[in-house]
Amino acid sequence: IEIKSGDSIGIIGVSGSGKTTLLDTLLGLLAPQDGKIFYNNNLLADSLKEWRSQVAYLPQQVFLIDNTLRHNVALGLEDNEIDDDALKKALNKAQLNGLIDQLEQGVNTMIGENGVRLSGGQRQRIALARAFYHNRNVLVLDEATSALDNETESEIVEEIRRLKGKVTMIVIAHRHSTIEHCDRIFRLEEGGIVKSD
Repeated sequence: IEIKSGDSIGIIGVSGSGKTTLLDTLLGLLAPQDGKIFYNNNLLADSLKEWRSQVAYLPQQVFLIDNTLRHNVALGLEDNEIDDDALKKALNKAQLNGLIDQLEQGVNTMIGENGVRLSGGQRQRIALARAFYHNRNVLVLDEATSALDNETESEIVEEIRRLKGKVTMIVIAHRHSTIEHCDRIFRLEEGGIVKSD
């Protein structure tokens, strides 16, 4: 598989087909048993820090802390380190302005442990805003829409479609509808690629 900057890659397959293993290998969490992975013509193992600084990983269950929306987007930064202009831009890109307008304290609203006060779609949008805030150029969505209802999934898929060409995307899914917008789709079966579109 060759992935160029700005590409949208879809990876589809049933449970146990090797999607997560492929993803873990691409993220550098697993070393390949056979073959090599390169990042900008260098072995991935030699460029892990640089590679990981470019990647935002959006899993099915988004990690949120029991803190404000602001701190969840700028995760890992102290209050005085947060750039509010960059935060505003990230929230806008993730189309969270409607939610913020509804919240009494705006971005300073406590969202509860694991974002219990938010819908699944809102949690995913916060994860997207986090990726934008931290200037990640590669979005990896691992079954990021599978726990959402159809309407919310459609909204997030539309967000992904809107980002096409602006960032590099690797989208892992069970359903073809989630990845139909991708430039190329790879189908996995029993640990191997059986088809590419």
